[in-house]
Amino acid sequence: MTTINGEVAPGFEPVREAFAANFTQHGDIGAAVCVYRHGRPVVDLWGGVADVDTGRPWARDTLQLVYSATKGPTATAAHMLVERGMLDLDAPVAKYWPEFAANGKADTPVRWLLSHQAGLVAPDEPLPLAEALAWDPMATALAAQRPMWTPGTAHGYHGRTWGWLVGEVIRRVSGRSPGTFFADEIAGPLGLDFFIGLPASERSRVSRMVYQRPAVDLTTVPAEAVPEELREQVAAWRDPNSFSNRAFAVTAPAVVDFDSPEVQAAELPSSNGIGTARALARMYAALIGEVDGVRLIAPETLASATREQASGKDQVLVIPSRFSTGYMLPTEGNLMTGPNAFGHTGRGGSLAFADPEHRIAFGYAMNHIISGAGDARATALTEAVRESLA
Repeated sequence: MTTINGEVAPGFEPVREAFAANFTQHGDIGAAVCVYRHGRPVVDLWGGVADVDTGRPWARDTLQLVYSATKGPTATAAHMLVERGMLDLDAPVAKYWPEFAANGKADTPVRWLLSHQAGLVAPDEPLPLAEALAWDPMATALAAQRPMWTPGTAHGYHGRTWGWLVGEVIRRVSGRSPGTFFADEIAGPLGLDFFIGLPASERSRVSRMVYQRPAVDLTTVPAEAVPEELREQVAAWRDPNSFSNRAFAVTAPAVVDFDSPEVQAAELPSSNGIGTARALARMYAALIGEVDGVRLIAPETLASATREQASGKDQVLVIPSRFSTGYMLPTEGNLMTGPNAFGHTGRGGSLAFADPEHRIAFGYAMNHIISGAGDARATALTEAVRESLA
């Protein structure tokens, strides 16, 4: 029986029950969940094992890499620059990053980078991992890249390139790397335990990930045996030249060890943010209201930042998706806690979002990476939050 640590406010007991059940029924190994309401924490729980090799327990300050849930903090940094008048989402990217104008991209607006409409899901040739981690070589390659579709005519999840694309705009506009801007302007004022580019001094607190192998590899079974609703996706996975594969194979090697010190120390604003569920919930809480006197952006900026920009069939995920300028919006497979919520999932199950209607901010981080859409653990927790609000 996993010991659950932390506190819940009266009325939010269903979240504790769901969190405990995630360990007994849904495969959690080490995890944390935090919920803010009206700018104050009402759920702050953690439990399990942070390192299965050593048995190190998950502590209150255990840090976890949350993959694409990093995109929420990075998008927030961009919208802070918008509010300060330093960045115009409708201006051409080339206004801030002149080299980006190459290969027919002179008129591509910044907005389309954030909303996955730029058609730049991968460079023509994967870059050596060391060059990608060094930043400039990947930014240079993407600036020179020809779009894979006419920008603005379709959307497809820029799973990895999004970080260099949006991050380079942040760097050009602010004069600081995206990780430094986040540390100075967001993490610092709010006291967040979250990093885009992990300092060596914090590495001992990071949980190690455990990857679940799928029970059935659908790419290896006969096509007629694949459930009909998955056939288009599986066909894309089987095609090495599909957007689905190219979007996640932008480096050589394509499989990246996100537990390695080199990867964790680099700044990958799309995918290697490392922190606590508490930090994610607190950041989102400061987007929809004040948290200890800090509000990150004004309500009118938030309304613009969370307005739908792209929806429908995703050219990379091959399922319906919805995006604002940087944030994921609720879909049938990820309802969050209401139709007006916004946030971002991360590979394998992590989730962070805010729901302005219910004044809720939510963060969930875990080390058992389970592939597949619609993670049962995050779903159970968000359903428990909705039950607590009823």
